Amino acid sequence: MIASVLKQVVFANPDSVNGKNLLADSYEQMGYQAESGPWRSVYLQGALELRNGVPDVATTDTASPDTINAMPPEMMFDYLAVRLNGQKAAGKKLTLNVDFTDLKKQYALTVENGVLNYTDVPAPNADANLKLTKATMNDIQMGKVKLADAISSNNVTLEGNRQSVDDFVGLLDTFPFWFNIVTP
Repeated sequence: MIASVLKQVVFANPDSVNGKNLLADSYEQMGYQAESGPWRSVYLQGALELRNGVPDVATTDTASPDTINAMPPEMMFDYLAVRLNGQKAAGKKLTLNVDFTDLKKQYALTVENGVLNYTDVPAPNADANLKLTKATMNDIQMGKVKLADAISSNNVTLEGNRQSVDDFVGLLDTFPFWFNIVTP
């Protein structure tokens, strides 16, 4: 109960050092008493954030080459759907066909109503068609090459409206590893 009230204090006045310290003390006690390891970690991380701010330390790269290489196209499209910024995508309608020449698989990506969906049936009237290998897509995902450079070097063949591809890429967010847990 005390933590709930103090949380309101911190959100009402995020600059209140006393409010943050009292809430940190409360979370720390809850962490010490928690029997569950995950809850203990959350409480203690919250106390650390209140006292020191969001950590600014190096992190491991969760998008390792092994992870990206093991992702089938469907999983990669699901990941892109998570990265789609729904507010930026609101009101936009884009359709891209993606043809993985080495896998002999084709997909249609559709952005509509702020959501990215895909199907394994190419769209007949897509804004753009991309042909590439899975290895090229992996390199783009890992940041080894930019999509524009892959198109320029003919590792990606683009037919149709180039602007629609650029618009699609512009709708994707990149998330920071560290973020606020208990502070606004």
